[in-house]
Amino acid sequence: MAEDTRSTTVVGVGGAAETTDMVLNIGPQHPSTHGVLRLRLTLDGERISHAEPVVGYMHRGAEKLFEARDYRQIIVLANRHDWLSAFSNELGVVLAVERMLGMEVPERAVWLRTLLAELNRVLNHLMFLGSYPLELGGITPIFYAFTEREDLQQVMEEVSGGRMHYMFNRVGGLKEELPAGWTERARGAVAAVRGGMGRLDELVLGNEVFRVRTRGVGVLDPAIVHAFGVSGPIARASGVDFDLRRDEPYLAYGDPELRAALRVAVRREGDCLARFEVLLEQARNALDLADVCLDRLAQLPPGPVNQRLPKVLKAPEGATYAWTENPLGINGYYLVSKGEKTPHRLKLRSASFNNIQALSQVLPGTLVADMVAILGSFFFVVGDVDK
Repeated sequence: MAEDTRSTTVVGVGGAAETTDMVLNIGPQHPSTHGVLRLRLTLDGERISHAEPVVGYMHRGAEKLFEARDYRQIIVLANRHDWLSAFSNELGVVLAVERMLGMEVPERAVWLRTLLAELNRVLNHLMFLGSYPLELGGITPIFYAFTEREDLQQVMEEVSGGRMHYMFNRVGGLKEELPAGWTERARGAVAAVRGGMGRLDELVLGNEVFRVRTRGVGVLDPAIVHAFGVSGPIARASGVDFDLRRDEPYLAYGDPELRAALRVAVRREGDCLARFEVLLEQARNALDLADVCLDRLAQLPPGPVNQRLPKVLKAPEGATYAWTENPLGINGYYLVSKGEKTPHRLKLRSASFNNIQALSQVLPGTLVADMVAILGSFFFVVGDVDK
């Protein structure tokens, strides 16, 4: 749908020429958008002069729903806003509650959580590594990406019972012990995915058309990253070298072996190509981290993976903030408790919400033809924007 907002007649030698700014709505239901997102673009010919992301079409009031459910039940809400990072979403909630309770989690559960978080990171990245070329006309990569995802999905489903919404985290640890032989099957899945990652290099980064469509396009300035609170692979592609796993370790990320294996992918160009390269490099590194976790789990003696909890779980009065390095960026939970079995307030800081706002600064000055390439390179989930 388009409407004229301004019409100016310019008189010069040779007669009159009329220039018109057009307002174009991309979405909320449109093949070029990721789900229910609306972009309100003002065009000057083929060039975008103003861009406004309009969000909220999927808003479900999850933060308000948190207040009506106890600390066990809120996990089911928390893992759904970014449906590609469900395990990591659960993790943020339980870490916040455990911090309020002053609870120590068994060592085996800490390493298992770290392993599953990295496997979930790879699952998330593979979806975007396959779907982004699809938006630029490359059909084949998504089939390979889904092949690799299926290897990991099988082991995640075996351990948790879920394919997307795992519901495997619990306050105090994890739901249950691993199935017999699971770690070896997980190790095989990690090796299989690592072996297939080279195909994405050949099909995507080795494609001249892809590089032309993405190099130098949609450059995100580091100043905008800081101003809008952009985080994750998008921020690191613009040279903002910040990763909570390294800079403020949680779970087992402070362990020397994991710190040695963790390589934070950073680029300086800030364009679409740099964002894709960071995502690809980060997926590879997550597989390396998963191997370190599997090695450590093999060395740990058998033991519990959770703490026994009272029938009615109440957090003490107070407030805390827990943040994690989710696949798409920083995910934070601000928890306020009045000493009841339900949160008094639980504010969610999602990565996609901040990241998508930067489009208002990146899109102006670019061509309409590059809009889809830029939009896709921001690697967001609409549910994570709207909550």
